Amino acid sequence: MASLGWIAAVCAARGLWRRVACTASGLRDPCPGRGYAVGPAQSPPTFGFLLDIDGVLVRGHRVIPAALEAFRRLVNSQGQLRVPVVFVTNAGNILQHRKAQELSSLFGFKVDPDQVILSHSPLKLFSQFHGKRMLVSGQGPLVENARVLGFQNVVTVDELRTAFPVLDMVDLQRRPKTTPLLRNDFPAIEGVLLLGEPVRWETSLQLIMDVLLSNGNPGTGLVTAPYPHLPVLASNMDLLWMAEAKMPRFGHGTFLLCLETIYRKVTGKELRYEGLMGKPSILTYQYAEDLIRQQAERRGWAAPIQKLYAVGDNPMSDVYGANLFHQYLQMAKHQGTGELGASGLRKQRPSASQSCTSILVCTGVYSPKDPEPVESAQGREEPPFHGHRDFSFSPGLMEASHIVNDVNEAVQLVFRKEGWAL
Repeated sequence: MASLGWIAAVCAARGLWRRVACTASGLRDPCPGRGYAVGPAQSPPTFGFLLDIDGVLVRGHRVIPAALEAFRRLVNSQGQLRVPVVFVTNAGNILQHRKAQELSSLFGFKVDPDQVILSHSPLKLFSQFHGKRMLVSGQGPLVENARVLGFQNVVTVDELRTAFPVLDMVDLQRRPKTTPLLRNDFPAIEGVLLLGEPVRWETSLQLIMDVLLSNGNPGTGLVTAPYPHLPVLASNMDLLWMAEAKMPRFGHGTFLLCLETIYRKVTGKELRYEGLMGKPSILTYQYAEDLIRQQAERRGWAAPIQKLYAVGDNPMSDVYGANLFHQYLQMAKHQGTGELGASGLRKQRPSASQSCTSILVCTGVYSPKDPEPVESAQGREEPPFHGHRDFSFSPGLMEASHIVNDVNEAVQLVFRKEGWAL
């Protein structure tokens, strides 16, 4: 992954995101189909898939039937993928190798850990923060995930609450019955790591605010809150996601929105991020592109992977991200490997990928039955923007290149476009 070391600066590159967004345009081309066979003399692939998981392959713990059909086309008789595939999910409350095992069990072929990108996977690149003492928020194997990413000195919200029990006062049942002695031996926290939505939002919001407002010393407090505040790294900006329920559920993006709103209300200033990971960030797609390339090399496919097809169910994360990355690739092609605008990005080696095509399925967050924007006195009213604050609203970036019913139709569509046997 050394080839990706150059891209850490993309984390806060709002200028590039907005610049790319201004040039966005949308294409639509719904396409169905059926039937398949595997040709033994198929030429090496020059394209690969970036597959979302929730809402595309599964709904909660239930496999979407079309996903089984899709993998019958994608996997050959030896149980190997016919083309490079990377699973790109904004989930993060599971270990990478566990997710790979889960997918292997569900779909009946071996998925390697390096075929899975969790929302926080690109944080491996942020080595400048790996030695800092970080407060980590989320759920699941938090500490283990943080250490896999390279963060060796982490404190969980529960550990911080135990050290300073008077900080968590919302739940009357959890309030301390007596006033504990103040601690002065607790090492200062040097940053905040937000890996996913926590279970007790009120506790995490309160203690994260305490750390930011006290410059990492929540047992003391400051007269004036420091600004800039301690570095904050976050992954998974999804406002909503789709499980078994009929309507979407709150995602980590909703938690981030709460934190940003509270911080602005309390301080009058904007919460700033040193890094925002997960779709639709460009960094996540660059990371995925590199894994696609490595996968093709391991399989001995000499032809470069020139086309990426991103299949997802969320217009804001999957479609926006794929289209944003496609625009980035076009800018990189025209401007070469030098500077790409005010963000200061420099590409150390040219990308083989020439395009990233967005394909939207109707088995998750997106529904073709969604109401159309209503007409107002001032003209056509725009739909609500569910994206993160740091990504400018650009309707063109949320227009999928293709809309299909499910992932099986998406695979058929791509195979037809590439002249591959179904």
